[in-house]
Amino acid sequence: MEAIQILAIVLAAVGALNWGLVGLFKFDLVAAIAGGNRFGTVNAFSRLVYVLVAIAGVVALTVIPDLV
Repeated sequence: MEAIQILAIVLAAVGALNWGLVGLFKFDLVAAIAGGNRFGTVNAFSRLVYVLVAIAGVVALTVIPDLV
């Protein structure tokens, strides 16, 4: 379970960096990598990445009780 939590934290951090890019520069790295040239472009791959990041965020929250 620890490996899954570490992976989830890393993936959630990548998602946070993407949101930082969106907020600062209106640049969606996931959309750019997934082949979309426009901000907010969604295709099957980018949708999968967004869902995995969301799941990772929820799993990463399970680490908090272990830290306190």
